[in-house]
Amino acid sequence: MSLIVLGLSHHGAPIELLEAAVLDQGARGRLEAAIISSEHVVEAVVVSTCNRTEVYAEGLTFHGALADVSEALAAATGVPLTDLQPHLYVHYEDRGIAHAFSVAAGLDSMAVGEAQILGQLRDSLTRAQRRGHVGPALNTLLQQALRVGKRVHTETAIDDVSRSLVGAGLAAAAEVVGPIAAARVLVIGAGGMGALAATTVSQAGVPSVTIANRGLVRAERLASRVGGRALAWESRLEGLADADIVISSTGATGVVVTARDVEAAAVVRAGRPQVFVDLGLPHDVDLAVTDLDGITRIGLAELGEMLRHTGDVPQVQEARDIVTGEVAAYLTERSAEAVAPTVAALRSRAQQVVDDEMNRLSRRTPELADGDRAEVQRTVHRIVEKLLHAPTVRVKEMAQAGQGGSYAKALSELFDLDPREVSVVSTPPILPVTDDEEVGR
Repeated sequence: MSLIVLGLSHHGAPIELLEAAVLDQGARGRLEAAIISSEHVVEAVVVSTCNRTEVYAEGLTFHGALADVSEALAAATGVPLTDLQPHLYVHYEDRGIAHAFSVAAGLDSMAVGEAQILGQLRDSLTRAQRRGHVGPALNTLLQQALRVGKRVHTETAIDDVSRSLVGAGLAAAAEVVGPIAAARVLVIGAGGMGALAATTVSQAGVPSVTIANRGLVRAERLASRVGGRALAWESRLEGLADADIVISSTGATGVVVTARDVEAAAVVRAGRPQVFVDLGLPHDVDLAVTDLDGITRIGLAELGEMLRHTGDVPQVQEARDIVTGEVAAYLTERSAEAVAPTVAALRSRAQQVVDDEMNRLSRRTPELADGDRAEVQRTVHRIVEKLLHAPTVRVKEMAQAGQGGSYAKALSELFDLDPREVSVVSTPPILPVTDDEEVGR
């Protein structure tokens, strides 16, 4: 079985296509169910955020799994496969593992280092676990990815970089409305990105921050944290006229601010310029607002262009170094685990040979004293242990170098081993040699 990651992200897909491919919780679960119904796939997890929609799958065959996942993704998003294919990326095995770790660390996000992806990835895994769509392979991989992501945020200052998305939006807005410290800001949405936006705005010294959210309690909680005020959802349009900058990130499937709403607010504003920083995917703010005088809309596409070079900062390189080391350690551990059944099978076979020969000796020499019989058994064990020492050590060394698979296969064929046999894990190992009987002495 092999890991396959297939998806599209802000790196190679236009925002319009990403918007069309966004899947809600229910759609993600249905897509996973459709994928694992394939004869070529046994596990699947779907992750869909404002930056990406991608599938992690454990496949029995590469080409069959790839074809079935691609077709299922097209059906789930309603986007023809011919339109999806030019923008899809595929990562296989080692590259898939590295991709998963990088995503969890925030290194693959539009706002490099953003921490929201950790929660989104965790939620996706939890949902897939609850519905029985994942097994040992993806469970292990994604739990390890979450651990790596937490480590990156704990051991590096990458969180400082993660504010870049909102920061870039504010910097661009300042060029239109003037100094941020004199601006009035309305944040629509109190989720992960909304909270990040409100916190960043507050830290920038904005004197007036208003939070509008579908749940007033959550808006009030966030407002109290940033020293702002909360606004009921049904009153959010009233806040438009007062705001010089509007930052929106709701996760809604349709626009929450229409051109008509903005036009009405513009009348009250009497010609004062207004900037909308739209962090939603699909977009929250009607694209037609840009046709109105004095209105500027900055969306994810524009912000992505502004942030193209954030990957060059030292904090990002530190995070990459951690991810690279974690990937190498994970691959080494997985390789060792892969050869472990072969090593166990080899020792189990040797144990069986020793037992058979000792039983035969007992039948042929019933008069042999117990002490002598015990000495013969120890001698046989030492011989077997010395014979097994080199191939056992060598297969483990090759596993650490990523070459254990072929050697393990050779051992299995040469000794006619079946690592899947239950007896392999239930048979006691060959007795270890004592300190004064170490191999090579």
